[in-house]
Amino acid sequence: MDFLSTQLAHILHALQSFQLTPWKLVGYIGVFMFTSRWFVQLYYTRKYKRVVMPLSFWWLSVCGSVLLLAYFIAGKNDSVGILSNFFPVFVSVYNLIVHLRHHKNSVTGDTIA
Repeated sequence: MDFLSTQLAHILHALQSFQLTPWKLVGYIGVFMFTSRWFVQLYYTRKYKRVVMPLSFWWLSVCGSVLLLAYFIAGKNDSVGILSNFFPVFVSVYNLIVHLRHHKNSVTGDTIA
């Protein structure tokens, strides 16, 4: 039980000494945007009863990745965070460009005749 009480005390101390800095706010917004893209995708998949990657999914991916990359570069200087967010930025931008090049329905991705 000593281990559990020590860990609980550590968590409570961390919560009490929490400070919201501007860079943490950037990071939290980035996490929120990057995570929310999956809820958007889930909503449209359930709505159309097939897998759908709406345009908003790619915009949330790009914006979330850029904010997280900015946080890890300027706010935290964390090489693991930089590497883990560097590649998704390029993949998301590429997919956004491909999506925009093809004239498709903005929700379902179906080609418009």
